[in-house]
Amino acid sequence: MQNTEKNIEIYYLDVAAKLDQTAEFEAGAKWAAARAPHALIGAVLQPQNTVNVDSGPPIVFPAPFGRTLTKEEQYIAKLDSKTGSSLKLTLLNPSGRIWTLIAGGGASVIYADAISVAGYASELANYGEYSGAPTETQTYEYARTIFDLMTRGPLHPDGKYLFIGGGIANFTNVSNTFKGVIRAMRDYASAFHAHKVQIWVRRAGPNYQEGLRAIKAAGEELSLPLKVFGPETHVSGNIYHIFSFKLIF
Repeated sequence: MQNTEKNIEIYYLDVAAKLDQTAEFEAGAKWAAARAPHALIGAVLQPQNTVNVDSGPPIVFPAPFGRTLTKEEQYIAKLDSKTGSSLKLTLLNPSGRIWTLIAGGGASVIYADAISVAGYASELANYGEYSGAPTETQTYEYARTIFDLMTRGPLHPDGKYLFIGGGIANFTNVSNTFKGVIRAMRDYASAFHAHKVQIWVRRAGPNYQEGLRAIKAAGEELSLPLKVFGPETHVSGNIYHIFSFKLIF
């Protein structure tokens, strides 16, 4: 700090900041530019008029909970970093028979809890959610990643179960996101048949009627065993229905 006759001048010798990974889609390019060699050293001696947004290395955040991410988890994390929507995936048990494709962070917890409380936590294959009005393409990429994981490995004689669920969306267009899910279903229809995948759908929100109609029609067209529920059934009601009537395991 320098004290002159007219004012006080302050010179910053060092600075520290915390980065929020959820802002990477918006600020990631700026972070990279700030880490460029010319920004870290020699910036005063070699000033530049322009700075390229890709002039520095990207920020690499540590894996959550100290675990190493799988290739598929890394792919979804990369998609998530490029959008204001939310796309999350954690692989719990690749050999599990219960898979979830859930819209909304709250709903994803409810589904995982319901499956666990029913006594089938060991069969829960994944945890994750998509929300914040992702595009049809983003939903497609998210869904096909889960479907690919679900249809790997040896066949199980009793088949597998896929829950496509969610609460009542506030602004996410259910019809648009379901278009992406249906595209992924078409890609993996043959694998679904081979693995005897049963599909249980529950969704509500903007244009949910059209979304449910479309996914039901796709299930019939592809000859997939698929049940559809709307807001008349509570968010995890189809799970309790299956377990109560012993339609699973």
